[in-house]
Amino acid sequence: MKKILLVLLSVFFALTSVFAAAQQETAPVQQVVLGSQPVAITFWHSASDDAGPLVDKYVQEFNANNKYQITVKAIYQGQYSDATTLMKTILSAENYQELPDIMQLDATGKLDYYNSGKAFTIDDAVKYFNDDIIGEYLAGALGNWQFSGAQLGLPFATSTTLTYFNKDVLKAAGWDRGPDTFADIIQLSKDMKAKGITMATYGSVPNTPSLANWLGQLGSYVVNNSNGADAKATKLECIENGALKAFLTEWKKMYDAGALQNQSLSTNQFVAGEVAVFTGSSSSVSNLLAKVGGKFEVGASTFLRVNASAQYGATVSGSCLVMFDSDDALRKAATWEFIKYLTGEAVQADFAIGTGYTPGYKTAVENQNYKNLLATTPQFAVAPQQLAKTPASMRSVTVGPTVDFYYAIQNEVSDMLKKGAAVDATVASMNANLQALLDNYLRMNP
Repeated sequence: MKKILLVLLSVFFALTSVFAAAQQETAPVQQVVLGSQPVAITFWHSASDDAGPLVDKYVQEFNANNKYQITVKAIYQGQYSDATTLMKTILSAENYQELPDIMQLDATGKLDYYNSGKAFTIDDAVKYFNDDIIGEYLAGALGNWQFSGAQLGLPFATSTTLTYFNKDVLKAAGWDRGPDTFADIIQLSKDMKAKGITMATYGSVPNTPSLANWLGQLGSYVVNNSNGADAKATKLECIENGALKAFLTEWKKMYDAGALQNQSLSTNQFVAGEVAVFTGSSSSVSNLLAKVGGKFEVGASTFLRVNASAQYGATVSGSCLVMFDSDDALRKAATWEFIKYLTGEAVQADFAIGTGYTPGYKTAVENQNYKNLLATTPQFAVAPQQLAKTPASMRSVTVGPTVDFYYAIQNEVSDMLKKGAAVDATVASMNANLQALLDNYLRMNP
C-alpha cells in the first residue's frame, strides 16, 4: 500500500511540475497588456519628396502622444524596389529577426510578402485582435492589396494615374480642355504645329502599370487570374481577345503621326516647358504645382483613353502597409495600433492634402480640410473623381518576375517604334517573351 501511495504521490508531483512549467511558459503571453511596459517597433518606409517629411512628422507625433509606451523606429529604405530586394534577401537567408514589424509595400513586393512565411496579414490581425476594421476602408483601395482571397495590407498611399497638361500651351493651340484619347494627342500635335509651337506634345514608354490601365480600359487583363490578383498569373490574357493588338495599333498611330516621343517625358520636362502633356501619378500634384510655381497654369484630367470607346479610369496604385509576425505579442499589438493610426482619418486626410494621394479611409474623404482643398485646388479633385468611376474589375498587375516583366514591356513597345516593326509581329514577340518569363518563374516557384 505504501508503494502504491508513493507512486501516486510521485505522479501527482510530476504532473504538478509539468502544469507549473506550462503556466510559466504561457503566463507572459497571457499577461501582455499594451501600455504596461515600453515596447519598440521598426517601420520600413519608402516615402520621399513631399511624403518623406510628412511620414517623419506622423512617426514623431505617434511616439510623443500614444498612450501605450510605443516607440516607432522609422527607417527609410529607398525606393519600393530597394525595400523589396532587402526583404527578399532577409527571407532567403532566414534572418527573420531582421525583418521590420511594419513595412510600406508596393505591388513589386506583394507576392514575396505573401509567400514569406512570416506575413501577419490584415485577416490574421483582425482574427488575432478580434478587431474587424476592414469595413472602414474604401473597397477600391483595399482591393489592390489583396491576393488569393487574403487582405495583405491596409492602404496608406493610394494613388491613380492622371493626365497633366500645360493649359497656356493648349490655349495657344486653340484648346480649352485637356486631351482625352490618343486621337486627341494626334490632333493636339497638329494644332500646336499649326500655331508654331515646337515643344513635344506627349512622350511615354508603356510599362506594366500603364499597360494594365490601357488594356483595362479595353476590358482586358494583361495576365490571367484577374491580373494575378486571385492566384499566380500563368499566361497572358490580352492576346486572343485582341486587346494588346488594339492598344499597340493606336499607340503606333500616335508615333507615326509625330505626336508621340518614344521616351518618358514627365515632371522635369513638363516643368521645363519641353512637353505639353504627360501622364503621371496623382501623388505628384502638390510637388508638381510647387515646381511650376506659377510659370504657367497646370491642368489635370482623367487618364488618357486608348480610343473613344474605351472605359474611363486607371488602376489604383501607390502603396500599402503590411505587418510581419515577430512572434512577440507585445510588438504585434503595438504594430496593430500604429498601422491603424497611419491609415486612419486624421493621417489619411493630412497626407492627401500634403501630397495628392487619395485617402483610403472612408471618413477621411469627408474630412472638411480635405474637402476644402478639393474645392479650392481642382487639380487635387481629379484623382478621387477618377477612382470613383474606375471599374472595380480594373486591377494592377501582380506577377512573380516583376522587374523583368516591367522592362520587357518597355523594350518590346519601344523596339516596335524604333525598328518599324509591324503590330502583329510585336504582339507575337511580346506573347513569346512575356510568357517565357511567367513560365520560368513558375518552374522556379512551383
